[in-house]
Amino acid sequence: MIKNRMKELRAKHGLKQEDLAARVGVRRETIGNLETGRYNPSLVLAWHIAEVFGVPIEEVFTVED
Repeated sequence: MIKNRMKELRAKHGLKQEDLAARVGVRRETIGNLETGRYNPSLVLAWHIAEVFGVPIEEVFTVED
């Protein structure tokens, strides 16, 4: 299972789901589904999200058994 810190990082950067979605080229619903764990991102999407926050992918997404 992939866990993420997207909601925390969005708050830290003052971004709404809509803002992050626009920056990475997806719908707001996709960001919501990622944050709740209903959807796992592609590697490219994960890369873009980490880029927006200015951190390595590993600081946004972690894999748990």
